[in-house]
Amino acid sequence: MKALAAGKHVLLEKPSGNTAEETRRMFSLADQKGLVLLEAFHYRFHPAIQRVRAIIDNGELGAIKEVNATLALPKGMIGNDDIRLKYDLGGGAMMDCGCYPLSCVRYLASCNPTAVISATAVRYPRDPRIDIGTTANLTFASSKPGEEPVRSTIRCDFAIPPRWGFIPRWPELSVHAVCERGSIDVFNFVMPVIYHSITVRPDGDVPRTERVYTFEGGKGEEWWSTYRYQLEAFVDKVKGRTPQTWVSPEDSIANMEWIEKIYEESGLGSRPQSTYVLPTA
Repeated sequence: MKALAAGKHVLLEKPSGNTAEETRRMFSLADQKGLVLLEAFHYRFHPAIQRVRAIIDNGELGAIKEVNATLALPKGMIGNDDIRLKYDLGGGAMMDCGCYPLSCVRYLASCNPTAVISATAVRYPRDPRIDIGTTANLTFASSKPGEEPVRSTIRCDFAIPPRWGFIPRWPELSVHAVCERGSIDVFNFVMPVIYHSITVRPDGDVPRTERVYTFEGGKGEEWWSTYRYQLEAFVDKVKGRTPQTWVSPEDSIANMEWIEKIYEESGLGSRPQSTYVLPTA
């Protein structure tokens, strides 16, 4: 808010705020001042996740029936003094890690959830107001009227235990989508420039694996990270050009609304809203 008040365009670390109301206030101020405000869901700007969305949207596998996503980190990556575990600063796994899988399933389903069916949190022993892991089951409306809702499970974790008690685990960064006539599995949807795979399994046909690092006919190099693609879009917007993709204010607000709904269902409740008041002239 201070940066916007000072007339600066802002690339905003996710999640955008502690509450949806905070997020609304930020975008309202940006709009009033004619400034660019972008929530930094960098994975959305990379060709990989956009290719997954295109496969779902082009009807090759039929309507989506289920979509799940996970972002989980090995135990030890997040220390006890980490800012992500400070309640007053919006700490919690659902805030830091969970906002990604939630954003991802909303993006691939092309709509917002209709309900949080269940949400279970593993509480941080040093501060039980904070989750170190959360699993939530959601539903989305089917793209076909009268059909069963689309099911979705998102999972986030700050502390995946070692395998057999001593072998460190790799981070889990996965997406699994089930459609009427096949499925898609994505490995490393968050940082695909390092390595990723998109495995498409059409029913009754040979599976294939795709890797996508650039846009056909568009800007970009194979070595560009998600952050570089995002920065290009941000600069385009600031300079009055049309970016290749964008995360809208409505998208950011909705993601925070559903984070809050998941926290409510888990019994932890929303993170504390900021008490900052923008000075009046």
